[in-house]
Order: sequence, then C-alpha cells, then structure tokens
Amino acid sequence: MMEAFNLLLFVVEAVGYFTLMVTLLHFRHRLGLGVFLTALGVMHFMETYLAASFYVALPFGVASPGSSVFFAGKLMMILMLYLQEDAATVRQPIYGLLVGNLLTVAIAWILQLHLTIELSPGHAADLNFLREMGWLMVWGTALLYLDSLGIILLYERLGRFLKRKVIWRFMICGLVLLTFDQVGFFGALYYFLDVPLSAFWDGWRAKMFAVGVYTVLFAIYQVYVRRGRVATGARSISDVFSDLTFRERYNDLLERTGRDVLTGVYDRARMEMEAPVMIRESLRLGQFATVVILDADHFKDVNDQFGHLQGDEVLKAITKRLGNILRSSDRIFRFGGEEFVAVCPGTDHDEGLLFAERLRWTIATSVRTPDGTPVTVSIGVATADEDGASFQSVLTAADNRLYQAKKSGRNCVVGRSGLVIAG
Repeated sequence: MMEAFNLLLFVVEAVGYFTLMVTLLHFRHRLGLGVFLTALGVMHFMETYLAASFYVALPFGVASPGSSVFFAGKLMMILMLYLQEDAATVRQPIYGLLVGNLLTVAIAWILQLHLTIELSPGHAADLNFLREMGWLMVWGTALLYLDSLGIILLYERLGRFLKRKVIWRFMICGLVLLTFDQVGFFGALYYFLDVPLSAFWDGWRAKMFAVGVYTVLFAIYQVYVRRGRVATGARSISDVFSDLTFRERYNDLLERTGRDVLTGVYDRARMEMEAPVMIRESLRLGQFATVVILDADHFKDVNDQFGHLQGDEVLKAITKRLGNILRSSDRIFRFGGEEFVAVCPGTDHDEGLLFAERLRWTIATSVRTPDGTPVTVSIGVATADEDGASFQSVLTAADNRLYQAKKSGRNCVVGRSGLVIAG
C-alpha cells in the first residue's frame, strides 16, 4: 500500500514539474526565457540533496524523487528547450549551473577558515555537508553537460531514421542518456556516501519509469498544445513538427532560401555557394562533373510580342522540363534572365552532351509561345577536370561554347573541340 501511494506521488510530482516547466517554456516569449532558466537552475540544489539523502519505497525498488523525477525532468526539459530554441540557448543554464556550483565549493572551503560561534545550541554550521554537497553538485552539473550534449546529438542522429517520429526520438534519447547519467552519478554517490549497489538498479528503473511518464506528457503537449498554437498561426497540421532541432530548422530555411522567385529553381547566389563545392567533391572522388549552360533563343522577341507575363510562362515551362530530365544529384540554377546553369556531378563530357541534346530536343518539341511557335535553346557544355579544375573555369568554358552555339545558328549544343550537335 505504501509503495503504491509513493508511486502515485511519484507520478503527481512528475506531472506537476512537467506542467510548470512547459508552461514557462511555452510562454517564454511573453514572460522571458530567463524565468524558465531560473526555475530550472534553482531546483538543482534540491535535486542533488534529495538524490543524496531522500529515498522512498516504490513497487520496483527504492529510489529518490530528486534523481528520478526532478533531474530526469530537467534533462527532458533541456531537450525540449533545444527543440524550440538552439544549442547556444541550451548552454546558458548548464554553464550557469557549473559556475554556480564551483563557486559553492570554493565558498565552502573559505568558510572553513572562520572561527564560528554557535548562537543556538545544536545548530552549528555543517560545513562538511556543504562541501560534500558542493562537490556532488559540481559532478552532477558536469554530467548534466555531457547528458545535454549527448541527448542533442542522439536526437539529431535518430532524425536520419525517425525524422517525423518526434515522440519516439524523445523517449529513446531519455532512456539512453538517463542510463548513462545513472552510471555516472551513482559512482559519485558510492564514492562520497557509500550508497549500496542495489540503489543503482532501483534508481535506474525509477528513471526509466519517469521517462515513460514524461514521454506521455510530451506527446500530449505536442498533439494538443503545439497543434493548437500552429492552427491559430495559420500553419498546416503537417507543419506541426517542422521545427525539430536547430540544425533541422536551419536546413529547412536553407532549402527555402536562395531560390528564384519566378521559376523556383536555385538562384545565382546559391550557385556561387554550392556549385564550387559540387565540382571539388566530384574531383576529390575521382569523378567528372559537367556544367551545362543554356539560353532561350530570341527570348526578347517573346517578351516584346506577347508581354513579360507570357515570357515568364515560357521560362517556367523550360525549368519544368529541366526538372523532369535532371537527376536528384544534379542542380539547376537561374544564371540570369533567360539563362540557366545545370551542374551534374559524376557525369563525363559525352554523357553531358547527350543530356544537353535531350534537353534541347524536349524543349523544342514541347514548349510553345502563345501563337504556337516552338521555343528553342542554345546550350554550351564543359566538364571538369578536362576543361578546368574549378567551377569558375568550367563555367567560363561552357559559356564560351554557348556563345559558339549562338553563332552557329542557335537551337544546338556545343561541346569541347568545336563539336556541334545541331538541332
């Protein structure tokens, strides 16, 4: 009966802690993030004190709420903070705790030099206890720092396999890192306080149970609270879990930036950032990399005769054909106006010429102006490292061949050695 009652209190404590901390985290933009971080920090002494001296009987053994409920909850809160902020923000409470605990130990050593006076009988200052607790807190904070790094790295690594399974990732990270923490913190308890080995397994089972409770609460928060907030912000439900981690948010932002507004392909700034890397990586792997530059023929006439809106539709049609023909490893960039550049890693010159000719033929036979006139393109092709070892040199060679294609009557592909594939 006592064990069941303690377990009920155990769950109530976890629910209360989670509810309070998530409320502070959820309203951090109104209250300020400092409120959440301060609340997280002031609990550290009590967590350490309870973990060292306060134990209760549970159905699965003897455990301390300080370690199993509050410390486990703190680590899960740090992961939730990371999901909604970034690593730089997460470091703030951890560094603050570490500095504060080191200061506690230093002050405890200095205070021992005082000649104290006992004003109330039986209530002398217990400096040994203060110093002992200080070292435990320092060790606990050092473990918390490692736990925090580990839980973030593991969460990101799991994202490769469970990208949309946020709740599963949350639970797995808690199980793994709190197991690691139990090993490390129990070693300190055993060294400083001679805590018996049986407490290790009891505490571990209690932490695993706590992870289960926090996972259920996290799932409720994700499904009901976060979803409700997303709905009021006019975001789609499919976007509920879009901002998973800082790196995932960064990659998502990067994917949506550097794109041409009209056609949706990457723009010139993105080309200057990515294309040189693609060329270098291909050469590093001992592969060719081909650059294809194309220009819509007589495009000014299209704009003059039918207007810029119709000219825009022609450009969209061209980029659609490019997207259908390119491989997933290739990249297409809008170079400027009616010019586009495709970078094709792992593609030799002959393959690049075949690709370019297929593209020229596809556009000439499927893209039309409003009066039914076929739209044609002129294409220049160059390959690294035969035409240069840098993107700029290969692009220059391809651009020169595009100029040759224009001089050769347009609607054709020009490759190396003056080779011309006519339409």
